[in-house]
Amino acid sequence: MKNKPVTVPEIQGRKAAAKKITALTACDFGFARLLDPTAIDIVLVGDSLGMVSLGYENTLPVTMDEMLAHARAVRRGITRALLVGDMPFMSYQVSLEEAVRNAGRFIQEAGASAVKLEGGQRAAETVNAIVRAGIPVMGHIGLTPQSVHQFGGYRVQGKNYLDARQICQDARHLEKAGAFSLVLEGIPADLAAEITAAVKIPTIGIGAGPACDGQILVLHDLLGLTDGFTPKFVKRYAELGALAKEAVGRYIDDVRSGAFPAREHCYQVERENWPIQRGENKGCGG
Repeated sequence: MKNKPVTVPEIQGRKAAAKKITALTACDFGFARLLDPTAIDIVLVGDSLGMVSLGYENTLPVTMDEMLAHARAVRRGITRALLVGDMPFMSYQVSLEEAVRNAGRFIQEAGASAVKLEGGQRAAETVNAIVRAGIPVMGHIGLTPQSVHQFGGYRVQGKNYLDARQICQDARHLEKAGAFSLVLEGIPADLAAEITAAVKIPTIGIGAGPACDGQILVLHDLLGLTDGFTPKFVKRYAELGALAKEAVGRYIDDVRSGAFPAREHCYQVERENWPIQRGENKGCGG
């Protein structure tokens, strides 16, 4: 029973049971294999891979084909956690039909169990259409990175009364539309607490304080694999980037000094047992 796959109803039930939900992103097979033996509940193939894996400035250039390729790789490494595919920019905004079709591709082609998409009230009809097609949807409100230009940057949302009320309404609209959970990103902790108490579906916070029903982080941030600016809400549990740079530096030094490869890294054979006849070529030189 230990490796029984996590399901959408199980995630929904965590709220009533007051059992916190744990979620992380992953974008390739290697990291998926590292996460699989752990007790992580949800693995999100997030469009943040555009920045941490593909080198884009933000999430906007990420395509469906790129998301599906990464989701398939993660699926091959995940056997227990609930796998959620993040719908990239313009994969669900054009029409309901296209949104349902692209959501279905995550399920059919990549083996995801659910999809996530950004937007509150304006996305509710899309969420409902996807849910009616039999595909579970995780909502995402507050700071939605695909709206970075509209927000004028990655800014905390819900700081004034009207914006806070709108985000609360967004949560209610997504719940009514059939979302099974909500990501709350970049909003004040007291607003996240209010939303968490107001809706019956679980909330998963990222930069939204401790009152949410669960938390999610980008795995690269957690492991210390990202350089430059670190958001306030990130806790770095390791500094693997620094360790990796140190290891590569030691490798370079060993190769240049001749310390690597040493004898223990080389294959050896007993040449005296080779049948060599008189006049036979005994070496590579002829």
